Amino acid sequence: MVEAGMKCIKYLLFAFNFVFVVAAIALIAVGIVVQTNFSGYLNFFDAPVTSVAILLIVVGVIMFFIAAFGCCGAIKEHNVCTMVFAVLLALIFILQLAGGIAAFVMRSDLENAVTDTMTKAEKNYLHSPGVKKTWDDVQTDFKCCGVKTYTEWYTVFQNSTLPVSCCKNDKACNTTSSDRYTKGCANAFIEWSRSNLAKIAAAGLVLAFIQVSI
Repeated sequence: MVEAGMKCIKYLLFAFNFVFVVAAIALIAVGIVVQTNFSGYLNFFDAPVTSVAILLIVVGVIMFFIAAFGCCGAIKEHNVCTMVFAVLLALIFILQLAGGIAAFVMRSDLENAVTDTMTKAEKNYLHSPGVKKTWDDVQTDFKCCGVKTYTEWYTVFQNSTLPVSCCKNDKACNTTSSDRYTKGCANAFIEWSRSNLAKIAAAGLVLAFIQVSI
């Protein structure tokens, strides 16, 4: 009877670790996708934004190794390994909650931060290759022009010229051309950013909830 009970516990622990392996892979995947998406627009973000995605990747990798450690403890039926496994899982749970909460907090603070950063970056368009590339990527990807309106570029170029990335046909255009993008980039960019941060928050909090449920 005792032997059968130990085998049952061993199998349950293996199943538990399998769930954690899947959760670890999910965290790593979400972190990589979000980090890759944000990495092209680093000039519009402070370090904490991308560090949340990196946190999920790190937590996912750690979870993967912890699951392997748990399997080792189950195979050898080592009580110390099992206790260490439980402590490590508690730490991972805290990190997941921290990542999820941080992502939700950043979503609410994102609008002002991004708008201010884009406004400052716009003024350096002609003086910084990195800022120019980021602006061109954003305007091309989101089919927009300027922070809130295309007319803002007048103060940058001191004439009616617009960046080529503001033009629908990838040809030079100006503020009076009909083939220019008219919507501002701030709102489109913020909504896209919030969507990505929502993925981080959901991944961290849902997986933390799964851990508690199990």
